[in-house]
Amino acid sequence: MIVRERPNGLRLFFVIRGSVLPRIVWPICITVLLAVIGTVTDGTLFGLKITMTPIPFTLIGLALAIFLGFRNSTSYDRYWEGRKLWGELIVVCRSTTRQILTFISSDRAGSSEWPPYDPEDRRITMVYRLIAFSHALRHHLRGTDPSDEIRHYLPEDEVMHLLASHNRPQYLLQCMAQDLRSCIENKQLYDYFAAGIDQNLTMLATVVAGCERINNTPIPFAYNLLLHRTAYLYCFLLPFGLVDSIGFMTPLVVGIVSFTFFGLDALGDEIEDPFGVRPNNLALASMCRTIERDLRAALGEEQLPEVLQPMGYVLQ
Repeated sequence: MIVRERPNGLRLFFVIRGSVLPRIVWPICITVLLAVIGTVTDGTLFGLKITMTPIPFTLIGLALAIFLGFRNSTSYDRYWEGRKLWGELIVVCRSTTRQILTFISSDRAGSSEWPPYDPEDRRITMVYRLIAFSHALRHHLRGTDPSDEIRHYLPEDEVMHLLASHNRPQYLLQCMAQDLRSCIENKQLYDYFAAGIDQNLTMLATVVAGCERINNTPIPFAYNLLLHRTAYLYCFLLPFGLVDSIGFMTPLVVGIVSFTFFGLDALGDEIEDPFGVRPNNLALASMCRTIERDLRAALGEEQLPEVLQPMGYVLQ
């Protein structure tokens, strides 16, 4: 996620970091080159004069702009839905930690009911599983290896079982449910308090399912393909429709139009997958670090991991 103030004045035209320009620079260059050739040859290609009026381009351009706007709106809805799901994850993790530390009595003789807690206290294990859950979900959505981070919060045998699991967040939810059952059987937790914690586990499962729905259901390929093809054909043919009316200004106008259409197309592609690792995707690592710090602080720990800072204006 790009974290920076909006540039002012001329700086606005020279911002590259976070812009889609690096992804579309070559299509723009090709389009401008075609416009230069069309201007120099006065719309003649291979000895044939290509006569095209601006009217078809006006109609097609209007329709293309509407469809690109609709597609980008759909992509942003996916982006914002992903952000809301992760916001809910943060809330539920905090709430579940509060319930664990408040309603579950310690299984260690002489352990304090206030932080700092006994390191062997079951409640610490349960809270650590919540932290591991957030990291496991992030890596599950990105298809990456979570072992380096979850090893700080889970015993080694559990890490091995987790890595062998098909759905790692779901595996941790099952472990947390078994912890809850053990607390009830050991008389550490009343049934009516357990129901509230179990409801939070269900909410976590709902968050996982919502993220998987976004991650596994892209915008239909045929729709994206139609927009890509139309945008490229429109921009490549546009010089021949403008050269007779605006002359030497054709390359400049074509460059601006192609930047707009190619840019909207590329931006829709980028935010369509909110859980990716591109600069404009969600800062999942930062949100995991927020959960990590908040839950460890609730345990009374003083050595907390540092808040993640943007690197080159990009917050991971």
